[in-house]
Amino acid sequence: MNDQIHTGDEHGELGDAEYAEFMELAAQEGFDPDEVGSELAAAGHGPLPVLAVVGRPNVGKSTLVNRIIGRREAVVEDKPGVTRDRVTYEAEWAGRRFKVVDTGGWEQDVLGIDASVAAQAEFAIEAADAVVFVVDAQVGATDTDEAVVKLLRRAGKPVVLCANKVDGPNAEADAAMLWSLGLGQPHPISALHGRGTGDMLDAVLEALPTAPAQTFGNALGGPRRVALIGRPNVGKSSLLNKVAGENRVVVDELAGTTRDPVDELIKLGGVTWKFVDTAGIRRRVHLQEGADYYASLRTAAAVEKAEVAVVLIDASETISVQDQRIITMAVEAGRALVIAYNKWDTLEEERRYYLEREIETELAQIQWAPRVNVSARTGRHMEKLVPAIETALAGWETRVPTGRLNAFLGEIVASHPHPVRGGKQPRILFGTQAGIKPPRFVLFASGFLEAGYRRFIERRLREEFSFEGTPIHISVRVREKRGRKK
Repeated sequence: MNDQIHTGDEHGELGDAEYAEFMELAAQEGFDPDEVGSELAAAGHGPLPVLAVVGRPNVGKSTLVNRIIGRREAVVEDKPGVTRDRVTYEAEWAGRRFKVVDTGGWEQDVLGIDASVAAQAEFAIEAADAVVFVVDAQVGATDTDEAVVKLLRRAGKPVVLCANKVDGPNAEADAAMLWSLGLGQPHPISALHGRGTGDMLDAVLEALPTAPAQTFGNALGGPRRVALIGRPNVGKSSLLNKVAGENRVVVDELAGTTRDPVDELIKLGGVTWKFVDTAGIRRRVHLQEGADYYASLRTAAAVEKAEVAVVLIDASETISVQDQRIITMAVEAGRALVIAYNKWDTLEEERRYYLEREIETELAQIQWAPRVNVSARTGRHMEKLVPAIETALAGWETRVPTGRLNAFLGEIVASHPHPVRGGKQPRILFGTQAGIKPPRFVLFASGFLEAGYRRFIERRLREEFSFEGTPIHISVRVREKRGRKK
């Protein structure tokens, strides 16, 4: 691997010589060098910093999130099946990308209002590098707002105080009253009309680090971070306790958030891993029915902190929509992925047969993820977990040199050309891998590539370069006709 990989270099993963050669190729094919450069920079970014939007109900959090992400329509990709529980979005402001965690979508009917606001804020703050705290300027600071302020103080994350519903100059005095919260300058905005949001977002960019706080343990030689996720009662705690067993090296008390999350350092297969604690988040609060959104926030917080997600599925039950949502969340976050089927020892032959059929139909889109069949209760097949995690991380970090990639693309175009559409046959001209963790490819083409053909390219990439256990991002840039050169 070249030296550029961990530098955050503007060429993505390409070294200087490879970048220069690539840009020459792009110019020959009639692409605008500036556009190609920005495309590579966009695809080459590492993990994005995370902004959490918190506050009590009805202060305009979701409206503000829509305002932040709505500046570029492309940033919201609501795929079917994840819209209701979607809590994380990508956004861009002044040329900088970041993720937004929205805590506005959950009805406050499960707990008392203060407890539920606090619980949501906890998860969001834990995942975040900075926080936007939204207060209704017309109402002023309430007791619930004061409670959130205490959480924010304890967490020690940078905070941008946002005084919402300031629709004109007359209401700015209301915003000024919020200096009393002790969180610094209140930014008067109207999320509904967009007034003041630009200045507020400038303040957000100052508060956000250019890269996420954690540079993923491995860069510093620390343990790799594993999130154990899955729907409630699927056996996460049992599995964590079983893998910890007598091998628990030390419990790492990470201060800095309200509930002092405990990340378990566990030795497995001769290697120390950091298991990001999701199973035990907020053990004190036992939620009843209808708390899917709450679980989603918890999962999002864990996934953001991890490099690889191990999704635990109860093999004795039918694969549910919630299982699929959790997998989608890990894939969209761009994390390496392992699927662990728990309670395998309890299955009868008939259930095994039907489970295999369900996996084929319901989880067809993640056939690339390593699979282990385990029993958290008995510890059966636990030794298979580490090789699966290692395989997924290796795929996640795989980089294909540009020369080799283009030789491979040339073979594909020759043997399996894109179907002719409307009398034209689009062709992949060349491509490069602009990023890793997960692998991100940018392909340059003479015309629009259909989704089916993109999936075919992804499948062939996996077969050729063994991207096992990792999502792959492929973006396609089509050559504009006017720029065509000979």
